[in-house]
Amino acid sequence: MVEGEGMTRRIVGMMLGAAVLFAAVGCGGTTEGTPTTSTAQPALWNPCNEIPDDVLRASGVDPATEESGIAGVHQSGWEICAWRGKTYAITVYATRRTVAEFEKKEGNIEFQDVTVAGRQGRQFKVQGNSKDRHCDILFPVSAGGVVQLSISNRASLDDLENPCTVAYRIGERIVPVFPR
Repeated sequence: MVEGEGMTRRIVGMMLGAAVLFAAVGCGGTTEGTPTTSTAQPALWNPCNEIPDDVLRASGVDPATEESGIAGVHQSGWEICAWRGKTYAITVYATRRTVAEFEKKEGNIEFQDVTVAGRQGRQFKVQGNSKDRHCDILFPVSAGGVVQLSISNRASLDDLENPCTVAYRIGERIVPVFPR
């Protein structure tokens, strides 16, 4: 192969690569037809960022104990934040999943309608969780999905208040900051 031929092939290859790159990113030229809009959904509501520290303190947990995700690991499709208090922990989940999806999930049982802070919700249990240790309540969100309030009594303590009683009480403070 002649040295000039190799150089020409490299230049042609680089030009073709540049043309592919420009086409891929949409640079240059015009397009015809109807413009499209993005179907990307807005970010999920983030309880770690949106629940004020004074509301957490009034709910009986320490804002400094905040943990995002599950054991600090982000879960795709969820925003999760937890805080610990002396006798219980609060975890708040935001997801695009619906109440109906929670009701269909194997292991979620004993659903019932409840009202907390004037807002309709669905309380349920997770099979296998001790009823005197956990309480979960789902609140539908108009933008789609739910916000879930979960109360977990500390396993190392006995004779604690019913976690659903705790959920209703602290819900009066915390549920009003949930998105509608």
